[in-house]
Amino acid sequence: MANIQEIAKLAGVSSATVSRVINNRDYVSEETRKRVQAIIDKLDYVPNINAVSLKKGATKLIGMVIPSFTDSLNVFLKSFTMMAQEHGYNVTLFMTRIDPDKELEALEMLRQKQIDALVLVIRSNDWKTIEHYTKYGPIVTWQRVESEKIPSVFMNQYDGYTLALEHLYAKGYRKFVNVYGNTTGLNTQSRMLAFKDFCARYELDPHEFRQFYGQGSRQDGEKIAHWWSETEHKPDAFLTPNDYFAAGLLTEARRLGYSVPEDFAICGFDNMEVAHLLDITTIHYPVNLQAENAFTLIMNQLFGSNLPLLDLDFHLVERKTT
Repeated sequence: MANIQEIAKLAGVSSATVSRVINNRDYVSEETRKRVQAIIDKLDYVPNINAVSLKKGATKLIGMVIPSFTDSLNVFLKSFTMMAQEHGYNVTLFMTRIDPDKELEALEMLRQKQIDALVLVIRSNDWKTIEHYTKYGPIVTWQRVESEKIPSVFMNQYDGYTLALEHLYAKGYRKFVNVYGNTTGLNTQSRMLAFKDFCARYELDPHEFRQFYGQGSRQDGEKIAHWWSETEHKPDAFLTPNDYFAAGLLTEARRLGYSVPEDFAICGFDNMEVAHLLDITTIHYPVNLQAENAFTLIMNQLFGSNLPLLDLDFHLVERKTT
């Protein structure tokens, strides 16, 4: 395989000149550039990217660790990747399926300088283990964490969930069923606390109706529609973990012959495309802007800059299900 020195010898120029041509730099005459490029093309020379990265001390690669694909994670990944590419970076994906060893592989690549930074969208290892790797490069997370070493772009879902509860109360609903996702996550715990405080504020019994845990799929939503149909003590409003659960609940309820919101109301969360298509009331959760903030945090750490983060907030999107 040809190298820069061979190209320089055949072209009758220095290795530095060849390097300038390869990197499209100035200070090379057009005649010399054409001569050198012709030899590069003839020899089918391709620069060794690993060697270039080692020399520059940067790979222009950012790793992103996710457990699996979900609708909100897809939005985060897309937004982050687009912003990274706008700044000359590429994103390499690590799919862990909640396997701590898979996540450690990504962390080791950061330590070995094979990537410049890492985004832990949802982590598998404990934070103490992860913090050890922050000395090798920036690590940013989407999860809620209090750490001096790992910045997070999380938003407190207590605020968003309270918006949903207050909206339903203002609409006249009083019989609430909450469907929660992973109860070990701080986001779900924030939602649970929001409901507890809401019930205390309006003197409602938080235990009057069954609450559901560990659910979030469209299929889960369809099952809850059947539960509502079969239970005698019926709630009049559902707060769901995400829009796809809400979509499953809504469409299955309609198949069973029920009307929403006449029989019961539904409020989703995230404001994904499906909520718009099915006219589902939901809470707008700016995942795309959180992803942009994650990239900004990485840039600030890599270059010692102080670029400002976007100010983010939740807001209610009222549609036809409440």
